[in-house]
Amino acid sequence: MSMLTATDPRTGIVVREVPPATPDEVDAVLAAAEAAWPAWRARDVAARAEAMRAVGALLRERTEDLAPLMTQEMGKPITEARGEVAKAAWCAEHYAEHAAAYLADEVIGSDASRSYVQHLPLGVVLGILPWNAPFWLALRFAAPALMAGNVGVLKHDPHVPGCAQAIGEVFAAALAEAGAPAGVFQNLPLETAAVAGVVRDPRVQAVSFTGSARGGAAVASVAAGEIKPAVLELGGSDPCLVLADADLDAAADTIALSRIINAGQSCIAAKRIIVEAPVYDALVARLRERLAALRTGDPSDPATDVGPIARADLRENLHRQVTETVAAGARLLLGGEVPDGPGYFYPPTLLADVTDDMTAACEETFGPVLAVLRADDADDALAMANRTDYGLAASVWSTPERGEALAREIQAGQVAVNGIVKTDPRLPSGGIKRSGYGRELGPHGIREFVNAQQVWVGPRRD
Repeated sequence: MSMLTATDPRTGIVVREVPPATPDEVDAVLAAAEAAWPAWRARDVAARAEAMRAVGALLRERTEDLAPLMTQEMGKPITEARGEVAKAAWCAEHYAEHAAAYLADEVIGSDASRSYVQHLPLGVVLGILPWNAPFWLALRFAAPALMAGNVGVLKHDPHVPGCAQAIGEVFAAALAEAGAPAGVFQNLPLETAAVAGVVRDPRVQAVSFTGSARGGAAVASVAAGEIKPAVLELGGSDPCLVLADADLDAAADTIALSRIINAGQSCIAAKRIIVEAPVYDALVARLRERLAALRTGDPSDPATDVGPIARADLRENLHRQVTETVAAGARLLLGGEVPDGPGYFYPPTLLADVTDDMTAACEETFGPVLAVLRADDADDALAMANRTDYGLAASVWSTPERGEALAREIQAGQVAVNGIVKTDPRLPSGGIKRSGYGRELGPHGIREFVNAQQVWVGPRRD
């Protein structure tokens, strides 16, 4: 049996091995989830909220135990890891507070004496998650699904088994404290090859997937074959448009931060910086200054800005993308070399004069690499922004009025005007095109895994 293996990206040393669930263990998890659902579904929203608040409180209480797991298993700088645990707790607390309003009946007039839509849970929802934000993505999936009355099964990335186990333990302890039935939320350690069988299992009613477009296509195909709903949040090659009337200092500060959070390993980070010609050189100079000042190093050190890439294969692919882009004519202004020594570190890298046909513009770069493209004017910048197979998120730096007008023309599920692109429990997020479908978070997210049941009550009215 192959193990689910965590390798410390600081050192390249294996730090944890966890056996994947056997077929009997998979069956036991799904059976427990199915058995827990009727009692959890029968709880009113206020009682579910009590349990979800307990989850949030326990996450906050255990921050100093949980955050280092991310630093160890996928290299997240410790200050960011602590922030991620806090954000995960906020997600639990947000849905505890707002689920009742999000799920309220929607009265719609018709020929009935009364007609309305009510939002009823579906059952067991499977969450398939990646490694790059282990706690936040788990709560982003779990909090709305559970508050809607579903029960959850977590299939986390095999490279973060310690994080996955800890998430399962937090839910089990908090939900038990709140009197919830066992099985409402469980961790299911699985190898990737075993996922399709769980998606097909008749006890699973819906699937939430976050990850690559390739992985999402595979999961969506299986779910569609079983006629089960799925939400897909996939990759992005997110454009950031900087127009001539932008505040360049504010733009440079935010773009640099966006690109180095989690060592650039974020789907919604700014990846293609598209700059209007009159301010191109000025912005490139500002970006270079900010990236050069960053400290790359041990992610357990609070002074570190940029930690390692999570795995050796990911670093190799990132360096290939940089090398091919430079070979095609881009200017390498900073970084771009694999450092000597242990671990999977990669320096903040600035590529200027990138064009649409170069690798760094065509592919998603998952690392601290900024690709800067020159646009003739705003119309050219918009055309370049949309010239991608992806459509996850985008940002615009200009006047608020121009930014909002451009947002309507940008092909992306989320646009930030004069600010950083981020996920927020209060607001829906998700993509179009090869970045996926469906929405997570906000009122839209909690309604993805419900039965929007129409109720018509007679007698009929004229």
